[in-house]
Amino acid sequence: MAIILGIDPGSRVTGYGVIRQSGRKLEYLGSGCIRTVVDDLPTRLKLVYAGVSEIITQFQPDVFAIEQVFMARNADSALKLGQARGAAIVAAVNVDLPVFEYAARQVKQTVVGTGAAEKTQVQHMVRTLLKLTANPQADAADALAIAITHCHLHQNVVRIGNGRLTLARGRVAE
Repeated sequence: MAIILGIDPGSRVTGYGVIRQSGRKLEYLGSGCIRTVVDDLPTRLKLVYAGVSEIITQFQPDVFAIEQVFMARNADSALKLGQARGAAIVAAVNVDLPVFEYAARQVKQTVVGTGAAEKTQVQHMVRTLLKLTANPQADAADALAIAITHCHLHQNVVRIGNGRLTLARGRVAE
């Protein structure tokens, strides 16, 4: 059994989602958004760090999963996103949580079945997979999808002593 914290980072809105995995069963524990309503970036990063730290304290996750940086059309936006990711990751490593990163396309492929899925499709599938009564907010749904992706991908992975990963079918992952 493991508790997974998924993070969809952003400098203005950071989504989070927490699930418990017991074998193949996934249980929803909580989700929401950290909203930073100040203008200066350093203060927003401080709020992201503090918010993620508070969520870690509240839910005591075993694993931290976060979306990888992708190159957006706007380089300035990508840099701010990277800084928000860094603030969230520091909150995790400060309490010795293992950090796993997943590409947005990989998350969509895992949860929806296509890497080009729309946000509404991700919301619907997260609702279905976690048996929720309503669609979660878009950023929270993305964070839950990241946590779900971690669960699905790590069901088929076994760690071996030399630090390398072996897939359940015997292939070695580099």
